[in-house]
Amino acid sequence: MSLLASTQSSEMRMRSSSPEHYNEGMTVFLCSKCGTAITPELVELAAVPDVSEDLHDRDKETRRAPSTIRRGHYAIDPEPWGPPFAVQDDQESPKPVQSRGPLVCRDEGFVISAGGRDTVLVHPDDASSLQPLSNWENSNGCCGPTGDEGLNRACPCGAPVATLAADCFGPYELHLDPVRTYAFS
Repeated sequence: MSLLASTQSSEMRMRSSSPEHYNEGMTVFLCSKCGTAITPELVELAAVPDVSEDLHDRDKETRRAPSTIRRGHYAIDPEPWGPPFAVQDDQESPKPVQSRGPLVCRDEGFVISAGGRDTVLVHPDDASSLQPLSNWENSNGCCGPTGDEGLNRACPCGAPVATLAADCFGPYELHLDPVRTYAFS
């Protein structure tokens, strides 16, 4: 057996023996503008975990749901996230505005995200150096930012790089923009 075939076979065994992990290697996410590390080393999950809809799982003080992604991990969200938004065709049975999000109705009716795909989901505490944009731009919400207004977190260099969703009625997650950040494995 060739070295390449042996390596591929070992990788397949590793993936199949640990189905929740897609890539056992460690990845750090960096700012595309300045190269600053935004996260520590993280392990990729094969898919975005389901979010608990149980209201008893929410934090009693902040009313936030548990984070979609547990610390030390990340997942690629294949669904559209954030603006722009399009009016949904079916206004009688609308879908959430974005994956794991609430229904959103604007003047024109229920909307759905037509934003970017493949955002990188991380636990918000795994990117603790990120700061809110000036004047808390795009951070409207009841108990925290809803995450449906666009980028609302910046690298220490000032470049907007992520969207935090942390309101009491939606998911608790951080989406790294796949263009404004990059992975280093």
